[in-house]
Amino acid sequence: MVLAAIAGRTSRMRLGSAVTVLSSDDPVRVVQRFATLDAASNGRAEVILGRGSFTESFPLFGYELSQYEELFEDKLDLFAALIRQERVTWQGKTRPALVDQRVFPPIERGSLKTWIGVGGSPESVVRAVRYDLPLMLAIIGGDPRRFRPYVDLYHRAFEQLGKPVQPIGVHSPGYVAETDEQAREELWPDYKRMRDRIGAERGWPPMGRAEFDREADQGSLYVGAPETVARKIAATVKALGVARFDMKYSAGALAHEKLLRCIELYAGKVSPLVRDMLA
Repeated sequence: MVLAAIAGRTSRMRLGSAVTVLSSDDPVRVVQRFATLDAASNGRAEVILGRGSFTESFPLFGYELSQYEELFEDKLDLFAALIRQERVTWQGKTRPALVDQRVFPPIERGSLKTWIGVGGSPESVVRAVRYDLPLMLAIIGGDPRRFRPYVDLYHRAFEQLGKPVQPIGVHSPGYVAETDEQAREELWPDYKRMRDRIGAERGWPPMGRAEFDREADQGSLYVGAPETVARKIAATVKALGVARFDMKYSAGALAHEKLLRCIELYAGKVSPLVRDMLA
């Protein structure tokens, strides 16, 4: 519903999910939702499918965590068949079979932009190649250059199949303000609260300021003035040879007006600077 509302207020912006956890969703429903969004937005919808780093949806919808891998593999297989826009006969292990079925509404423009989100598993990279789908690397911490082996694996796997390589993107957190100091000071308190809340559930120690600054300086936290963030994005794009960078700009309870200013700076200053740096 949020994406549909955005579609009604915009004309060029791509509309999609940071990740759609297909394992605990139904592929038919996911295709129907995004086909509807695609029609409402004149072809601007796209979906990033992944297993997700959070598992709360599994018990919520009655799935066993022991089926973590099987659920995603099975449902991705069905999803890939559905987006071909043909009648589908399919049988798997985790949901009822389909026999000569069509899904409505159809995808008006013939295809739905679909990415496979990967957080660091070679098997997931190969899976994306097997289904001939673009790769979105979820790099939420550490030096982004450590993901270069996954990029190389993706290219090799396509080469072995004799197919052209699909695009690769990067998805990382960040925040833009007028100056480096302002960006860090505004983001730090809410970023720490969010990180510590997640960490408490996963057994991580509380985040210290030194760790935050290290991620901003050398890791995958793109925080600072427009010029600083642009240089860091451009460096990542060059190091990994990717075609796209998505920045997750929200962090916990960061004030709405600050997020709006971040969006404005990202679109108006960071993006043009990155394009110039990569030209």
